[in-house]
Amino acid sequence: MHDHSGNPQHPASDTTPLTGLPAVGVAAQAESVEPVTEDSLWQKITRAAKRAGREVVEKALWLHYAAQRPETPAWARTMIYGALAYFILPVDMIPDVVPLAGYTDDLGVLAAAVATLAVYINQDVKDQAARKLQDWFG
Repeated sequence: MHDHSGNPQHPASDTTPLTGLPAVGVAAQAESVEPVTEDSLWQKITRAAKRAGREVVEKALWLHYAAQRPETPAWARTMIYGALAYFILPVDMIPDVVPLAGYTDDLGVLAAAVATLAVYINQDVKDQAARKLQDWFG
């Protein structure tokens, strides 16, 4: 889409407000799936915080705050947003409502991303996550 001057215009839903990178979605699987935004991440984490448990939420927060670092390269942000999208989106290998097992696949995806991107998860990222976890879990 272009404006009258020939400059490209991007609808708000085409990019994530976190970085301006293309929004992560599962359009190939379901066209109705919403892109990952910072608001959708916070909504999912807030709803899931008690059910998913501290460990799942901690990993999601580490990834979120690592993506905010200017030193984190675009390829790493793409992987982060893919992992966070899996956590947020309702399309799951194991539905989140399944007692005890519902968040195990989410934790696996988040843990794999954390292991791959550990170099970008510094102490400042962990401290930010710890403060947010303290707010939520006490």
